[in-house]
Amino acid sequence: MSLAVASGGPARRPRYRLRRSLTRAASVTLGVALVIWTVMPVYNMVLIALDSDADEYSGNIWPPDPSFESFRVIWTEGYWYLENFWHQFGNSIFIGLMTMVLTVFIGSLASFALGRMRLRRRWLLSNAALLTYVLPASFLAIPFVHIAHRYGLSDSLWAVIAAEVMFATPYAILIFQQYGRLIPFELDDAARVDGASPVQVYLHIYLPLMAPALVAVGTYALLLAWNEYLYQFLLLSSTKSMTVAVALDQFFDSDEAPWNYMMSTAIVYSLPPIAIYYALRRYMMTGLTMGGVRA
Repeated sequence: MSLAVASGGPARRPRYRLRRSLTRAASVTLGVALVIWTVMPVYNMVLIALDSDADEYSGNIWPPDPSFESFRVIWTEGYWYLENFWHQFGNSIFIGLMTMVLTVFIGSLASFALGRMRLRRRWLLSNAALLTYVLPASFLAIPFVHIAHRYGLSDSLWAVIAAEVMFATPYAILIFQQYGRLIPFELDDAARVDGASPVQVYLHIYLPLMAPALVAVGTYALLLAWNEYLYQFLLLSSTKSMTVAVALDQFFDSDEAPWNYMMSTAIVYSLPPIAIYYALRRYMMTGLTMGGVRA
């Protein structure tokens, strides 16, 4: 008993419990504040979209007369700013899917050549690709627009796709190289002994074992292209070639912007990334735990 009192053990326990309780309360408070801060813009989007007044936002906590009329107008393209909405939505999907496919294809081929073909000074090539991130994307916009004009890619979706792939591929190469190190080289050697060519090794060994990384990088490239605005704004000029991200900017050109239509369009435009994330979440989480040991 004297040792316990001398060491101050029982006296320290209330202080430790108090400090732990205060830490937990502070963590919960900070978490709740961050959740509210994150959800508040989304809540305001839904609030304005359900407001029946198209000319101004009432500022109420909940619309006095909530209506889904704005979503009906989007579906029927019943407003002059939304006359080509579904065509522009298709342009966004096309840019996103092509960016995803090309980024995964180019990145996987480059990482396979750099990581599995035992090239000399391959680190120079991989680091050279990362130099793309040294300059901000906004600094490269004007030179890229000039190049697109010279090669006849003005007002073309492929110009935007090329720009997005340019920014997504270095990251893809880095991730694929890091993940590829988990795949044993003995699998490649065994396949070559059996007479497999490098293309067969790439198709039948490398790609199947890299599937979780392919899904993760593909999702990243798709969302990068889906959320990009600057290059789409600079490279796409006609209404038929615009994406939804660029078309939304037209609402600000009106003296009386229909805020409920604009917010409804933004909500509809945000649904595909949410669906993609929840559909591929299991595969992305698997990519963090799988590796060459399982193979």
